[in-house]
Amino acid sequence: MKQHTRRAAPIIDQEGREIGPETLGREGQAFRFEFRTSSAHPFGNLTREQRLARLDALAKLLDVAFIVPGTNVRYGIDGLIGLIPVIGDIITTAISLWLVREARALGAPWHLTMRMLGNVALDGVVGAVPLVGDAFDVMFRANVRNVKMLRRWMEKQPRL
Repeated sequence: MKQHTRRAAPIIDQEGREIGPETLGREGQAFRFEFRTSSAHPFGNLTREQRLARLDALAKLLDVAFIVPGTNVRYGIDGLIGLIPVIGDIITTAISLWLVREARALGAPWHLTMRMLGNVALDGVVGAVPLVGDAFDVMFRANVRNVKMLRRWMEKQPRL
């Protein structure tokens, strides 16, 4: 039986050239970073509360992070990115869909997931309309709505 040895990933410099281990010296050869097992891993083993807090922070960044000076109107990067025709709406809809995927990974039932998808679809379709859609994005706040629905559902669930 042939044994497979795992080769370390190449080290690349700022210009994109591979650096040989002999040029690094002893200190450079000992340094290795394994992303899958690192505690700094952003998608590591988080508790349900930590995952919900991450979703909540992302929803607020997308929908209500900033205030229009002199008013109480709040908007987020969803409204800013959405100003880029077509591509901006695709990007923000994709991020919103990731939030729904995370809700599903947290155990959200199908009926809640469908309501969340409905909010994302409405936000994406109406948001694609120039100017009117951008104003709708600022006022509708689909991501904050979805995280609130998820939070309410999670609060009703028994703690394990």
